[in-house]
Amino acid sequence: MKNKRNIPGYLRKIDYQGGRVGILLFHSLGGTPLEMRYLAQGLSREGYTVHCPILPGMTNGTDVLKLSTWNDWYEAAEAEFEELRQKCDTVFVGGLSAGSMIALRLAAERPDEVAGHLVYSPTFWANGWAIPWYFNFYRSVWQNCVARLFNFHQRAPYGIKDERLRKFMIEAFKADGRDINGFYRRHGLMVMNFRRLAGAVKRNLHKVKAPTIIMHPRHDDQSDLSNALKLQRLLKCSVEAIILDDCYHM
Repeated sequence: MKNKRNIPGYLRKIDYQGGRVGILLFHSLGGTPLEMRYLAQGLSREGYTVHCPILPGMTNGTDVLKLSTWNDWYEAAEAEFEELRQKCDTVFVGGLSAGSMIALRLAAERPDEVAGHLVYSPTFWANGWAIPWYFNFYRSVWQNCVARLFNFHQRAPYGIKDERLRKFMIEAFKADGRDINGFYRRHGLMVMNFRRLAGAVKRNLHKVKAPTIIMHPRHDDQSDLSNALKLQRLLKCSVEAIILDDCYHM
């Protein structure tokens, strides 16, 4: 078994022990729990038990052979949900971007067990202003053998509006001997499976019962505001939407 000391910090799950109310947070497509750290810390200071897990296949660097599907991601999320339920009387779920789709899938499949949802930059399809227009042609790809031929690289500003923070992140990657563009690369099968996940979520949103809060940037570089408006319209539960004016996707 690999020693935890040899696991990079960005590939470690985040756990904050608190009270009997738990919050399960999922990172973005090809991201890591590190994306959720500051949010998790803030919730932890309020006394909540917060868990930000690794989802094999969806987490960066965990699908080298490109064999995982969105069902594998969801099964891992269900297992994490069950683990948190053993510690807490009440469990909320949430996520960033693709992570919000995983959370909403849980809410639809377990409407009587999920207490509420925290949805950040929800994404049915990547269509923000930094996404190339020709990316839409990928909607026509449905075969695994074709999807394997594609790789997608995220463009600057990498979801971060604050220039100093963005520069700090880029320099941190360089100091660690890693290429930020390689880190944010998504292979075609992962993107195709995300599209399938989003479709399955959209078809079952009517099953979601618990109250939902949506937070979405007005000028999201990865996911246009129309994603949040669509989600708000399709949900049948109580929904509060907050539009953020001073940030990008992250």
